[in-house]
Amino acid sequence: MTNRTTVTTFLLVAFSGCWKCQFSIFALFLLVYIMTILENLLIILLILQDLRLWKPMYFFLGNLSFLEIWYISVTLPNLLVNILTGNREIFYSACIAQLFIFTFLGAAECYLLSAMAYDRYIAICNPLQYTIIMQNNCVLCLLICSWLGGFLTPILPIWFMIKLDFCGPNQVEHYFCDASPLVRLACGDKKVKEIVDFVVSVLVLISSLLVIFITYTYITLAIMKMSSSHGRFKAFSTCISHLSVVCIFYGTMGFTYMRVEGGSTFSTNKLISVFYSVVTPMLNPVIYSLRNEDVKLALRKVLINYKCLKGHITW
Repeated sequence: MTNRTTVTTFLLVAFSGCWKCQFSIFALFLLVYIMTILENLLIILLILQDLRLWKPMYFFLGNLSFLEIWYISVTLPNLLVNILTGNREIFYSACIAQLFIFTFLGAAECYLLSAMAYDRYIAICNPLQYTIIMQNNCVLCLLICSWLGGFLTPILPIWFMIKLDFCGPNQVEHYFCDASPLVRLACGDKKVKEIVDFVVSVLVLISSLLVIFITYTYITLAIMKMSSSHGRFKAFSTCISHLSVVCIFYGTMGFTYMRVEGGSTFSTNKLISVFYSVVTPMLNPVIYSLRNEDVKLALRKVLINYKCLKGHITW
């Protein structure tokens, strides 16, 4: 059978309400978007300018911040434009492209968090061999695998998506083109597509989460064997930021993509999606900067240099 798609545009329902509610939503999301971009750019700039942060751990963190900038930029600017103009239309091709990029970046973040867990495992369980194992080639290989794995993840789901027919209606009960609300609009048999989406989601989330679970099991055992309480606290403090990000990201992603269809309302889906696609990219830099002494020292150094430069210019 040939593709009989008749729908050329979709309408993103997003968040309905009165004009004042829409204005409040626009202002809130605009503020979150600006803060997220500035926070993640600050993390990247701190890592680039401070030689003490030229370590694998912060190289991964810089990549995570770079990913978060694009991750939130895939959905939020389009939502802001839709609210501001009132035009909620999105072309079919643009919708599919948004879904591909969003899935690619989400999967890449899963693999990147796994690579960061492996880095912490080597640092705590094999500290004497850390510099030997985590050389530039190893770090680069882990990053390439993370980004490449993320890029390959949506290929099969998108292939089955474009094979579906959309005969109408065209109202997407979401603020961006996510797989689940799009599949609900498709005509004909979509069981294969739903199975493919579920299997791919499980493989990505479980495989990356399994790596994190195994590495942190060994890390926990290594920390418990430490005789010094100060050493245990220091080792644990280097992991708490990463664990916090993992719990927030995987918790919301798992609830969204690994649940049984029909188990949640459209409003719940949108609320959970806001958390992992909007709130999490904003929180990650805050979590890492508050819990990491090296990042705080680099930030203080930048602020001191800025004050000195400002005072010199004023003088």
